[in-house]
Amino acid sequence: MSEKKRSRLTAGTFMIMLVLIVLAVLILLPFYSIVLASLRPGTEIMRQGIGLRIDPSIMSLGNYRYVFTDERYFTWFFNSILITAIQTALTLAVSAFVGYGFAMYEFRFKNLLFICVLFIMMVPLEIIMLPLYQLIVRLKLINSIWGVILPSIASPLPIFFFRQYLSGIPKDFLDAARIDGCNEYSIFFRIIVPLMKPSFAAMGIFVGMNSWNNYLWPLIVLRENRKLTLPVGLGSLLTPYGNNYDLLIAGSVFSIIPIVILFLFFQRSFIAGMTAGGIKE
Repeated sequence: MSEKKRSRLTAGTFMIMLVLIVLAVLILLPFYSIVLASLRPGTEIMRQGIGLRIDPSIMSLGNYRYVFTDERYFTWFFNSILITAIQTALTLAVSAFVGYGFAMYEFRFKNLLFICVLFIMMVPLEIIMLPLYQLIVRLKLINSIWGVILPSIASPLPIFFFRQYLSGIPKDFLDAARIDGCNEYSIFFRIIVPLMKPSFAAMGIFVGMNSWNNYLWPLIVLRENRKLTLPVGLGSLLTPYGNNYDLLIAGSVFSIIPIVILFLFFQRSFIAGMTAGGIKE
């Protein structure tokens, strides 16, 4: 490689790194400001708002002590963890089965059904919210975690993702397993599932994050304070009769930790799964 080409490559790499650093700073600024706000008294937040100014004279961990001594917060936190865990597990299981069927089998109306899945991806929740609510009422699942979980376990995006991922796996694996005497369930659980680990990690983070941050549907379904999820519970602190910013902002910062840990733990598999999920037929 010539010296001119090498210097051009070095300059291009430097510019890319510079752009990425600027983007990272812009993305982290809101998080930095909310962390600073969580260290300030609620009255100070009401007076000056959320900013980037550091004032050690008024900063303390008092808001976090308030969070850790408030029973409501940990009740909401546990509810969110429970709903997120169950919903993520069921969504991955159901979507993997459906995606596997679309990718590996030929059946009548296959393309039409897959078009329906793509169409449902374009339909926002607000359009189907009323009939979905009526269905939940008839099933007597109002004010229940299952009323929050069940409508989302057959989500179109994970189905599409798994179908695209499995389309890149040769069907020779299935034929060889059938010759060895495996039935269809053994093929899926013993051969396909191990090959899907990167895609499970990628979709697990995506589905888990959406479930953890979900606000609108749990707000509609859940009624009792002790059954609220964390986003709905924190939102309930903002009322016309008083705003508990001490608990709200400190609790919001603390609520980010599970998602960050989940992403850091599955980071490599997440990137590999998202890359492999873009494979086309």
